[in-house]
Amino acid sequence: MARPEDSDARRAGRGGRPAAGDKTSGRPTAGSGRPATSGSGPSTRANRTRTGAGEEREWVYDPRREARRQLARVPLPDDVAPGDLDIDVRKELMSLSKDTADLVARHLVMAGRMMDEDPVQALAHARAARALAGRVGAVREANGLVAYVGGEWAEALNELRTARRLSGSPEHLAVMADCERALGRPDRALLVTQDPQADTLEPAARVELLIVAAGARRDLGQLDAAIVSLQVKALEGPARPWTARLRYAYADALLAAGREEEARSWFAKTLEVDEEGGTDAEDRLLELDGVVFQDLHEDDDEGAANESAGDQSPDQTPDQTPDQTP
Repeated sequence: MARPEDSDARRAGRGGRPAAGDKTSGRPTAGSGRPATSGSGPSTRANRTRTGAGEEREWVYDPRREARRQLARVPLPDDVAPGDLDIDVRKELMSLSKDTADLVARHLVMAGRMMDEDPVQALAHARAARALAGRVGAVREANGLVAYVGGEWAEALNELRTARRLSGSPEHLAVMADCERALGRPDRALLVTQDPQADTLEPAARVELLIVAAGARRDLGQLDAAIVSLQVKALEGPARPWTARLRYAYADALLAAGREEEARSWFAKTLEVDEEGGTDAEDRLLELDGVVFQDLHEDDDEGAANESAGDQSPDQTPDQTPDQTP
């Protein structure tokens, strides 16, 4: 698979090359008592490289390259093996050297493991993989999805756009559109959902795109349009893995428009097909029935505080200690 050239890095590497036709007469000029520098320190053998023509040019410090190196310095536990990574993703890493591919694979494994329990650390591993293999579509995709889970919307959107350019797949259009919503740009979110390749998506991905589009319309105050956009055949058809999410989104849109009784009916229909508890339709039904939920942890904290207060004598203030003298 062809990869775009890293034009920024190539431009940075030419920063110290003299212009064509730049010749010196061999005669020192006024003020030439010290060697010319490029602003990054004196010219020494350590920061000079030899060109193909035998000429020397100064090595130019690239802060972006150093930033990538810093991102890649994330410790890895010993029990993480490259073989734990999905085989299709590992195939995409074959363009890298074996050592680099193995290191990237281990970072991606850790990102997947920690995405739910520690999104911040998961993102650190995903960024480390990107720093090592930024031209691999699967790596940019992983970085984007982990950033999305961690609430880094702008980063997620940028990474998923790059992944799409590298792979050509529209698989994550719904996530990209939702990032636009989270960034306060519902109009752009709608444009993403209208992508020409949306019709090529699998049914589950098309449903997710439909849900995000309805949410964007609600953000724009188009409540009735949001409801109408969700009135598709799949809403009342045979139960599928995505049916519960579609019905829940429809019920929520009805409730936002003030159609409470219809919303109650559709939350109930959601509950009928939500066997794995992927939505909180049951809680929404109870809320509509006037049931008030109270945090049990708050009750425990209040009980402990009352018990502690009861251990003190009536005349004793919280800052006082009992007299220990006989």
